[in-house]
Amino acid sequence: MAKASKRIKVKIKELGKVVGGATPSTRNPENWGGSIPWLTPKDLANHRERFIKKGEKSISQKGYESCSTKMLPKGTVLFSSRAPIGYCAIAENDICTNQGFKSIIPNENTDSLFLYYLLKRNVDAIANNASGTTFLEISGKVMEEIEVLIPEDKNEQRQIARILDTFDRKIENNLKLNDYLHELTKTSFTYWFKDFAPFQNEETYVTEIGDIPMSMKLIPLAKLTKIITKGTTPTTLGLAYKRSGINFIKGESICNNHSFDYGKFAHIDEETHASLKRSIIEDRDLLFTIAGTLGRFTMAEVGMLPANTNQAVSIIRADKKLLAPEVLLSYFIGGWQEDYYARRVQRAVQANLSLTTLKSLPVPILIGDRRFEYERQIIPIIHAFEANNAQSRRLSELRDILLPKLMSGEIDLSKIKLSC
Repeated sequence: MAKASKRIKVKIKELGKVVGGATPSTRNPENWGGSIPWLTPKDLANHRERFIKKGEKSISQKGYESCSTKMLPKGTVLFSSRAPIGYCAIAENDICTNQGFKSIIPNENTDSLFLYYLLKRNVDAIANNASGTTFLEISGKVMEEIEVLIPEDKNEQRQIARILDTFDRKIENNLKLNDYLHELTKTSFTYWFKDFAPFQNEETYVTEIGDIPMSMKLIPLAKLTKIITKGTTPTTLGLAYKRSGINFIKGESICNNHSFDYGKFAHIDEETHASLKRSIIEDRDLLFTIAGTLGRFTMAEVGMLPANTNQAVSIIRADKKLLAPEVLLSYFIGGWQEDYYARRVQRAVQANLSLTTLKSLPVPILIGDRRFEYERQIIPIIHAFEANNAQSRRLSELRDILLPKLMSGEIDLSKIKLSC
C-alpha cells in the first residue's frame, strides 16, 4: 500500500470567495441579448468539457446593472447549487450566472483546476448540506462553511490537478475530433444525397421528394428494418428502478453529439429487463428520442449492453442485408429525417412522434456498386468516432477511480513522474 500523504481539513471559504448570481427581469427586453455571457445550470446539463465561455443567453450592461449578479473572473469554478446541485465547470473568460450557482473565485494560493476536481470529488457531501421545500439548494453561507480534506502541500495539489487534467484533455480532444468527424459525415451525406454530385451525368426520375438519380430509390424505413419499436417506463407497470444492474436508457441519456452520457443511465434488475422484452436493445440499434426532447440519436454499442429503454426512445434495428447500421446513422447525422419528422410532430402535453411516422420516412437507397462505394467512404468514419467514444469512456472511468484515491492520499505521488 502506498504511503498516504498528509491531509488537512479546510472550509471552502478558505480556498476562495463564494459568489452567487441573479437574473435580470425578463419583462424588459433591453436586459437581454447583450455582450455579457450569462449562465444557468441548464447550460451545464449537456456541457461535456471543463471550461465554458458562454451560455444559451447573454445579458446587456443594463441587465447586468439591474440585478445582483456578479462578474466572475476567468478561472472561477462554477458550481450549480440547485436544480440540480453539482454541475461544475471553469470560467474560460469573465462570466456571470443566475441564482442557481454558488461559484468560487479561487484565492491566490488555490489552483483553479485542483479546486474544480476537489468540488467534483465532494458533490455528494455538499448536496447532503442542502435544504429547501420546493427544491433542495445550497446557500452561500452553508457553502462557505463546508469542510473538505486537501493535501497540505500546494505542489501536491497542483500535481493531482495535472494528473487528472491529462485524462480530461484527451477526452476533450476526442470530443473535438468527433465534432470534425460528424461534420465530415454531414458533408459526405450532402455530397451524395442532397447535391447528387456523383450522379451529374445520370438520368433522374420524379419521386415524392423531387427528382433523384436512377441509381437511387426511395424505400420506407419500415421496409429496411427488422424492428421499429419503443420502450416502457418500469414504474407504470409497478416495477422499480434499482441503484445498479441492467442499463436503462432515457432520453436524457442521449447527448446532442450522438453519444451516450453513461452517468445519466438508470438501472433495472434482470427480472424487469426480461419482462420488457419488446424494448431490449441490441448492438448497432439506432436509438432516437420521440418524446420530450425530440430528435436526439445515437447507435447502441456492445459496452453498454445489456440495456433497455422507455417510451421516449425508439429502437430502430436495421436489416443489415438491406442497410448497414452505420449508413443509417449517417443519414440521421446528415439530417435526412429532420424536415420530414418536423412536419409530422404531434403536439400534446409534450411534443412526440408516433412509430407510424418513424416507419414512413422515405430513405434513399443506393443501387449496385454505388451502395458499396458510399459504404466504403462512410463506415470507417462512423467507426472512428465510435472508437473515440469508447476510449473517452474508459478514460472517464479510470479518472473517476483515481480522483478519490488522489484526493485522499491513497496514491503516493512521489512515485509518479509527469512530463511537461
